[in-house]
Amino acid sequence: MEILKKLDAKYLKKDLPQFKVGDIVDVHVKIKEGEKERVQIFNGTVIKMKGGKGLRGTFTVRRIVQGEGVERIFPFHSPAVENVVVKRPGKVRRAKLYYLRDRVGKATKVKERRDEDTRQAASPRVAAGRPAAAASVPVEEPVA
Repeated sequence: MEILKKLDAKYLKKDLPQFKVGDIVDVHVKIKEGEKERVQIFNGTVIKMKGGKGLRGTFTVRRIVQGEGVERIFPFHSPAVENVVVKRPGKVRRAKLYYLRDRVGKATKVKERRDEDTRQAASPRVAAGRPAAAASVPVEEPVA
């Protein structure tokens, strides 16, 4: 087992992008055409993550091109995958979004996820550094 881990460690990427199923992402993929190499962007919704974040882990991105669904499977640690940029975080309650394959048009949209931190930062009571319950009670200062 130790030997396999040492072999795998050589090929693991150090900085994996943080994204989840349901997120809309741009995957920057290196394409080799003849002797030239360029970066092509494949954008779509992450519908599946498989195999964990290890060397054998993959994620599937789906998009609609001219009315036809296109899915591509990318390994997390592939040298061809240059970068993954999260355009919009998605709010889903499933691990695999296979139901999107049957949907067309606006029905393929996934709700946007809003993190707890952004909601709390918008609240003036939390932003002032006081708990919500103590904010409504007036504070008396001692007289010297």
